[in-house]
Amino acid sequence: MQSIRNIAIIAHVDHGKTTLVDKIIGECQVLDPRKESKDLILDNNDLERERGITILSKNVSVNYKGVKINIIDTPGHADFGGEVERVLKMADGVLLLVDAFEGPMPQTRFVLTKALELGLKPIVVVNKVDKDNCTPDLAQDNVFDLMFNLDATEDQLDFVTIFGSAKNGWMSTDYQKPTTNIIPLLDAIVESIPEAPYNEGTPQMQITSLDFSAFTGRIAIGRLLRGDLEVGKDYSLCTASGNKKVRIKELHVFIGLGKEKVEKVRSGDICAVVGIEGFEIGDTVADLENPEALGRIKVDEPTMSMLFTINNSPFFGKEGKFVTSRHLRDRLYKELEKNLALKVEPTGTEDKFTVFGRGVLHLSVLIETMRREGYELQVGKPQVIIKEIDGVKCEPYETMVIDVPEEVSGKAIELVTQRKGDMLVMEPKGDLQHLEFDIPSRGIIGLRNIMLTATSGQAIMTHRFREYAPLKGDIPGRNKGSLVSLEQGQVLAYSLNKLQDRGRFFLEPGEQTYKGMVIGEHSRDTDLELNITKGKQLTNMRKSGTDEAEKIAPKVKFSLEEAMEYIKEDEYLEVTPESLRMRKIS
Repeated sequence: MQSIRNIAIIAHVDHGKTTLVDKIIGECQVLDPRKESKDLILDNNDLERERGITILSKNVSVNYKGVKINIIDTPGHADFGGEVERVLKMADGVLLLVDAFEGPMPQTRFVLTKALELGLKPIVVVNKVDKDNCTPDLAQDNVFDLMFNLDATEDQLDFVTIFGSAKNGWMSTDYQKPTTNIIPLLDAIVESIPEAPYNEGTPQMQITSLDFSAFTGRIAIGRLLRGDLEVGKDYSLCTASGNKKVRIKELHVFIGLGKEKVEKVRSGDICAVVGIEGFEIGDTVADLENPEALGRIKVDEPTMSMLFTINNSPFFGKEGKFVTSRHLRDRLYKELEKNLALKVEPTGTEDKFTVFGRGVLHLSVLIETMRREGYELQVGKPQVIIKEIDGVKCEPYETMVIDVPEEVSGKAIELVTQRKGDMLVMEPKGDLQHLEFDIPSRGIIGLRNIMLTATSGQAIMTHRFREYAPLKGDIPGRNKGSLVSLEQGQVLAYSLNKLQDRGRFFLEPGEQTYKGMVIGEHSRDTDLELNITKGKQLTNMRKSGTDEAEKIAPKVKFSLEEAMEYIKEDEYLEVTPESLRMRKIS
């Protein structure tokens, strides 16, 4: 029987998790050398590649010295914490990746807490030791202090540390002695991560993730905790509402980047099961005669909500394929099947839904995915969820870390304190100032944009949900009004030029507008209606040709998250496959 190691890679965002997995895949020669290989093999959906972040956890498997190592790559962003929590259930140990310069960050703390609670053994990998001004020893000490503070056991504190650079493809036990490969890391995994035990008895497998195939439907993925599973046999599926009989049609285990069909799976291995209908994440596949269910997976509650509705603007249906309320409802409920941290509630009307998520990024990834699939929709401003705890109104608070150059740190502190943030830590870190704050989630909405403007784009911001605490007072939001279009038609350079002193515009000549659309930001705090489709009155004295000389400021472009955070309570963001428009709620 082959020896198995199940490890999850956890770290803060952008500390090099996916790059390291790529190098492990390369070292163990999983890929066919004849085929072209790309960077970041695991980030295989377009959104992940564009943003350079992992959204969905992935499974790969490699063979090293006759030992099968199942590797689970996890997201680093707090908004996708729902993914991390459940996949850790499949692992026996974790690779904790830490940047040699930045050291442990808020998200490191979050994922490490979860891993230590589950009793997993860590290996600490101090990555990016080739960076200037980095302090690998200090990063290692900080990890130890953090684990000690999180009540790690003696065994967990006795961790192995590996230093190296995933990007340059080397790992070593001593950062002053670079090697040429990552074999020291693989050796450490085989030696210090406990072997996945073979537990005899009736089968037990908890479904912790899922996949979808157009041919076979939904595929359940999980780790077999006890016993064996065989193809063609009947088992019991333990759901929240009761047990039902199911038959396994196919079994797959992970080999390299793909899957291999097998007849039987032993306990300790991670497998994919085809043929089970009507399952949810957290259900248990168990013995038919005497089924024993495992405890259900508990995921942190959402902290933010948004209104989703159909697009009813004058331009609806021009760019998207799916525009009706039925399309929208089906798509949102389909997302619930695999996105655990998401909740959808219908409202009093058929065409409006309240969607709850972990943060702006979590919701924006869903909206971006939907627009790429051809959906048209409108969303309202993100709202934090207010709870009543012991008769006191409470709101979510987050720990926020900002790294900024020293000369602009004053501006950053001022902006955060305006939004009711309390400073916890201020210390120099190389040539940057490291700031930590405790801030209500309300204060973070729309802060990133202002922060980047104030620090000339140099601020690095990260935040993580901490807890619910009593509500703080009013938080200043956007203090500028909107410029609203009076007419439908084409934007003309002549009108734009004449109205430039009124504020900044979000459109340029030649684009289309409609009545009620937000076309710019007013220089004052009130809304102003304008007609930017009005052309020049032509006479014998006034020619049309001199418009070319008009100097018009470039339009302001928004990303999806920026637009979501920018809109006011009385505005919708209209999202179509090709456009983002803001409009007043009519």
